[in-house]
Amino acid sequence: MNTTFEKYLDTIDKCLKPLPTSERVDIVKEIKGSILEMESENLSTEQILTRLGKPKDLAKAYLGDLLAKENGFSWNRFLTVCAFYSLVGFSGLFVIPVLVIVAPTFILCGVASAVLGIIKLVDYLLHLNIPYVDYIGFQFGNTALSPIPVFILSLITGIILFLLGRGAWKLLITYCKGISKTKNNLSI
Repeated sequence: MNTTFEKYLDTIDKCLKPLPTSERVDIVKEIKGSILEMESENLSTEQILTRLGKPKDLAKAYLGDLLAKENGFSWNRFLTVCAFYSLVGFSGLFVIPVLVIVAPTFILCGVASAVLGIIKLVDYLLHLNIPYVDYIGFQFGNTALSPIPVFILSLITGIILFLLGRGAWKLLITYCKGISKTKNNLSI
């Protein structure tokens, strides 16, 4: 048996660490027997590795089969599930509601800021005297800005708020996908 197969079997052994030593040894012996059998059929190293697949995937398949066969109660599995759902539940109480509120609010405020800046500029340029447009603007102390700087600042503010809202939305989606992926990978 060449070094490629030794490395392959070593990787499988490392991936099977959650199992007791006797079960790991049996699985590695079984895979080694399969390799020797395929070598006797004059298959190349590449062909044998292709048939076996990636070592991590093969180890996961063995772990999945053993977990499916195990019907009894396991404190390790029970505590893992409790820890996962406690953490997700606690973080979900804060993370999800905050992001669900913040994301659309920032997006809507960003759009509204830009639209109001445009309305203020159009009213100023065309002398329309639209009601309540005088209340739109930026004021620093007693100094109110003219409509052109208000338009520029409202566009900048709108873009910043929109990007913050979009970022919060992406963060929410990433958080939910991460929780879902972790739950799917949870070996219970």
